[in-house]
Amino acid sequence: MEGVEHRVIKVNGINMHVAEKGEGPLILFIHGFPELWYSWRHQIASLSSKGYRAVAPDLRGYGDTDAPDLVTSYTCFHIVGDLVQLLNIISPNEHKVLVVGHDWGAAIAWYLCLFRPDKVKAVFNLSVPFIPHNPHMNPIDGWRAIYGNDYYMCRFQQPGEIEAEFAEMGTETVVKAFLTYRVPGPILLPKGKPFGHSADTPIALPSWLSEEEVHYYVSKFDNKSGFTGGINYYRNLHRNWELMAPWTGCDVKVAAKFVVGDLDLVYHMPGMKEYIHNGGFKKDVPMLEEVVVMEGVGHFIHMEKPDEINNLIYDFFRQFD
Repeated sequence: MEGVEHRVIKVNGINMHVAEKGEGPLILFIHGFPELWYSWRHQIASLSSKGYRAVAPDLRGYGDTDAPDLVTSYTCFHIVGDLVQLLNIISPNEHKVLVVGHDWGAAIAWYLCLFRPDKVKAVFNLSVPFIPHNPHMNPIDGWRAIYGNDYYMCRFQQPGEIEAEFAEMGTETVVKAFLTYRVPGPILLPKGKPFGHSADTPIALPSWLSEEEVHYYVSKFDNKSGFTGGINYYRNLHRNWELMAPWTGCDVKVAAKFVVGDLDLVYHMPGMKEYIHNGGFKKDVPMLEEVVVMEGVGHFIHMEKPDEINNLIYDFFRQFD
């Protein structure tokens, strides 16, 4: 990408790759799974041209950032710790920054707001709303009870197992299968027929995703020896649940806006629409200014509808300039 500066910064015991462009108030972009800083390419170009400093790291375990071997090195506290130290280094004089997150990046952004509200001026999250801590059931047991053992988060739990199946499918097929998933329902990965079709079924790309763009993802995951780093986030769901017990009942005290596509699998999780629209979300995030549901749009909303998302981000953040 033209004009994007790349550098590697030592944070929290790891080397973190960061892409950035522009000058002005800092916007921290936090990616999800299976993604990279590159997923924010459209937002970086747009917001940097509108007077913002767009900063998008590869999170730990992804791309050109280090991937620690231990599964336990991927808790929410490790990830938030990386980002807090990154901000302290690259913007030591900026008391608060603007934050944008998607998928796991949205979950991490909510954690950042919860743990360090002093660092966040406002948050704009996509796909994943704030999910309050439920002390009565850990998330993996909950998902298994609803969707069964083939649910992707459940399949991700055993180290090495899903990696072997993904290796057999090939990195390109896995990347395409995830990025093009538009079924408003759960991702199921039954052995021998992941994503509901055989591994050699051709996957057509939508108009918003090119073969060249897919190749960039594939090259980075191949260089990283696969998807283990990103999958380790899911392997810490139970551990995060245990660690988050002290925050039971806490709300997010940061100005927020939330956008989701009506075909997003997250939006169709049991009870999610009711939580988002019937007051639960607003109760847990009192400074939530607006929820936007975009019609006919799937999970990777920032790539599928970049112009609309760029405008929504800009319109929300400019009130904080």
